[in-house]
Amino acid sequence: MYSSILRPLLFRFNSDTVHESTIKWASFASRSKLCLSCIKALYDYQAPALKQEIAGLAFRNPVGLAAGFDKNGTLVPLMEALGFGFTEVGSITASANTGNPKPRSFRLPKDLSLINRMGLNNDGAATVTKRLKNYENNIPIGINIAKTNNPEISGEDALEDYRTSFLAAVDVADYITINISCPNTEEGKTFEEPETLSALLAHLEIGKDLTQPPVFVKFSADIESVLLEELIDITRHYSVNGYVISNTSSLRDGLTTPKSTLKKIGRGGLSGSAIREKSTRLIRLVHRLTRGEKPIIGVGGILTVQDALEKIRAGADLIQIYTGMVYEGPGLVQKINKGIVRYLREEGLEHVYQIRKKSPLIES
Repeated sequence: MYSSILRPLLFRFNSDTVHESTIKWASFASRSKLCLSCIKALYDYQAPALKQEIAGLAFRNPVGLAAGFDKNGTLVPLMEALGFGFTEVGSITASANTGNPKPRSFRLPKDLSLINRMGLNNDGAATVTKRLKNYENNIPIGINIAKTNNPEISGEDALEDYRTSFLAAVDVADYITINISCPNTEEGKTFEEPETLSALLAHLEIGKDLTQPPVFVKFSADIESVLLEELIDITRHYSVNGYVISNTSSLRDGLTTPKSTLKKIGRGGLSGSAIREKSTRLIRLVHRLTRGEKPIIGVGGILTVQDALEKIRAGADLIQIYTGMVYEGPGLVQKINKGIVRYLREEGLEHVYQIRKKSPLIES
């Protein structure tokens, strides 16, 4: 019904309008026990074969909501009702921010992709984490932190800006993702340079306090292999627990959308099917570099069961979706989880982690 009726209707309106309306409706549904009960009955699907313990956390299934959708932590109960195994809130920043001017999100239907330059709009770390404390959640909540979208914040101030968000998240998050790769800031810079990443992890004192939540680092889809290997070595030094791969892409490679349309849209992070292969290659590379010893959350272009299986076979322990829901609707979570269980039966496997173990570390 979503693909044939709702999606054509929604796509008549611009992406910003639909996104904001969806967030308002979803926030209301998250506060309504009746809505949550009905949604759970329609969408929630769980199976013992999907359960995993990763980084000391219990995941009822491997499908999570990627950061960027629930920026302000208002949708956690709804995500649980929809059947997600976990959810990632944010990115949050030390200071509240309204983000970039509109229009700031765009659909590329021919490529089953999106471009966004939201600009890290959020209510601020203190407000969002205070909100999250009110939830009695049954699924892990990750908090994605980034630098406040303000080019005047740089150097030591930028490190302290990250630290403010990190300390706010520590008491609430089940895990924390350090977003070093967001391309949608005013200055367009990231922390994906060896010296800056090392300085950031040192300033946050990652790895010194074992009572803190697991910490993941999120890399760009555009990162070069040599640089990625260097950054992985740095994260080992600070005992980073795992990786989220990958963020959006600033490039426009291989798109069927006309160049004139892309030029009109301008800058922004590309997500969806257009970056599926790119993110999968990076997952495979990190899986090899870490010898499969560090958990990987795979994200980028997951719109089908086969896309999800591809990420898991490449080395992902967990996966996340966002753009896929825009094109396939909220039933995508259930579809993927049921598809994974069906695949396990067909292959004679008993548990989801066996899919990854079947794939060799040196798979090309």
